Amino acid sequence: MRTRKRWFAAVLGVLALTLATVTTEAVVTPRPAQALDNGVARTPPMGWNTWNTFGCNINETLIRQMADTIVSTGLRDLGYKYVVVDDCWFNPNRDGQGNLQGDPQRFPSGMRALGDYLHARGLLFGIYQGPLDQTCAQYFDSYPGSTGSLNHEYQDARQFAAWGVDYLKYDWCSPTGSISEQVSRLSIMRDALKATGRPIVYSINSNSIHSKTGPQRNWSDVANLWRTTEDITNAWDTGQTNGYPMGIQNIVNVTVPMAGYAAPGGFNDPDMMEVGRGGMTDTEMRSHFALWAVMASPLMMGNDLRSASSGTLDILKNANLIAINQDTLGKQAVQVSNDGTRRVLAKPLANGDVAVALFNQGSSTTTVSTTAAAIGKGGSSFTLKDAWTNATSTSTGTISASVPAHGTVVYRVSGGSIVDPPTPTTFRLRSASAGRCVDVDRGTSTNGTGTLIWDCHTNANQQFTQDGQTLKVLGKCLDVPLTAVNGTRVQIWDCNGGTNQQWTFNSNGTVSNGRFPSLCLDVNGGASANGTPVILWSCHGGTNQRWSKS
Repeated sequence: MRTRKRWFAAVLGVLALTLATVTTEAVVTPRPAQALDNGVARTPPMGWNTWNTFGCNINETLIRQMADTIVSTGLRDLGYKYVVVDDCWFNPNRDGQGNLQGDPQRFPSGMRALGDYLHARGLLFGIYQGPLDQTCAQYFDSYPGSTGSLNHEYQDARQFAAWGVDYLKYDWCSPTGSISEQVSRLSIMRDALKATGRPIVYSINSNSIHSKTGPQRNWSDVANLWRTTEDITNAWDTGQTNGYPMGIQNIVNVTVPMAGYAAPGGFNDPDMMEVGRGGMTDTEMRSHFALWAVMASPLMMGNDLRSASSGTLDILKNANLIAINQDTLGKQAVQVSNDGTRRVLAKPLANGDVAVALFNQGSSTTTVSTTAAAIGKGGSSFTLKDAWTNATSTSTGTISASVPAHGTVVYRVSGGSIVDPPTPTTFRLRSASAGRCVDVDRGTSTNGTGTLIWDCHTNANQQFTQDGQTLKVLGKCLDVPLTAVNGTRVQIWDCNGGTNQQWTFNSNGTVSNGRFPSLCLDVNGGASANGTPVILWSCHGGTNQRWSKS
């Protein structure tokens, strides 16, 4: 979905449409993984994208100027190599053979010539397209034509390869389609790109004007990069759980629990960066960059580099954070702790170091702390290097800093030994009595969808991620109504931080609710059949109230 104010009313209307129900069966058998075999994106791609600053107002002169600036500022030599031409680059009409063409006024030299220009400067060529009949700009009538790749996937892939394209951004941009249909349709282009024989980074966004399917599965069998949220905007916090538009803090909340999906060849994509575009304080922009770096996110700049300030370039050129982001282990930082204000993330690195982000989500300066043991380090002597200041210090185990509001201090921690690297806290909840797992009914992510027990499997509707005291699944939180009593069914709902969405794992295996601490997760009637509802009931410690993480 594109970031235009005049589209906002249309967006709200479209989002109100009822989407197709996602069945468990539809998600069970994804197509065979191929994207990770294409040899690209072994670390998160770095570069620049036209959209955030220029939207549809693009042409070949602008792209060439930006490419030259990437070279002259030293950004290319730090790893920023992909220059991605977003929506509105094409002739609104295909040629007589159905081939895509560049817009003759905007790109009179042609798209092949643009790719050659970029390659001659040691840069890489990225381009935009959509899997249905229209791109986003066309869908919103901001650009003419219907030149999406629907039924042209192999033809378009061959055209991109002939132009020397190295990166394809593929944007769903439609309210239609179940998640299984998205997987199927997006996989066609995956296979088409592979068939060209050219290594092309494949970046998808399944969320545009759609139910937010990004967090609902691991897309690494489909693409190299997959968007986790709706479109980013130039703001710290827009109050969105996962809707349009998304602030930095909101995107972090969605993306952190997905850490387990990241690996060389496939990464969560929290969208292009807003660094250098105003709208945030210097502290917030530094935090934005630091968090994208430790989350192993693509570092795609979105500002006008020709007029970038020295302060902006200092952030974008931070070699310490770039090295953390580009670490060959390809791990995303996992959450070590989060009390609602102080959040700690830890990213294991290939040489045994650990990058630790001390993030202050609050509105005033506070001390954020963790320990070497908590981030998986053993020993009694450690060296901490501040990624922003280059200052080094030593510690016997405490890792701590005074962090300003919305700030993030990042240390690279070396020394000691790797004892137990932090791992993503993703698990299934298995009933001791039934031997089956908590399951979101039919994999549906609609607010109010109930939970039940079902044969344990590995689909997203049984994969819970613990974030503090919340349990997240399908991009929502495990929830009970505010008026819950014995027998109330447990459901999912947009995460809101309420005590009715907080859960405590007790020593006897029961799981009690924060708002109703005398009520526990319970298999209704102690039954064991598939489909038995999961409810709240007075805590008694019976086997139908005991759960294990598996």
